[in-house]
Amino acid sequence: QVQLGESGGGLVQAGGSLRLSCAASGRTFSGAFMAWFRQAPGKDREFVAGVSSSNSNTYYADSVKGRFTISRDSAKNTVYLQMSSLKPEDTAVYYCAADSTGSYVYLPSYAYWGQGTQVTVSS
Repeated sequence: QVQLGESGGGLVQAGGSLRLSCAASGRTFSGAFMAWFRQAPGKDREFVAGVSSSNSNTYYADSVKGRFTISRDSAKNTVYLQMSSLKPEDTAVYYCAADSTGSYVYLPSYAYWGQGTQVTVSS
């Protein structure tokens, strides 16, 4: 059974940092595109960042560019999201997604999703 498990969320003050992790089990995702999405209360789930299989290509939403960094450790079957200079508007549930077969910003293109981890940024 394939599972994606997010961790690292929590409560942080504005300007602070958090590092999210997404550990995959059940199969290797070393050859798959992986990404982070987020969903704030009352809003649609949106793309945050994505990384290609080789770590050579990364993609970011304009709202997080320069503040967030996505990376992966294929040996550990894990993808990370380092978040810095956090803002209250970054408050959301963050989801890990794996194995996109289409546009990386398109939710239905992903075959696997985690359960999410809450990130709350206080002002």
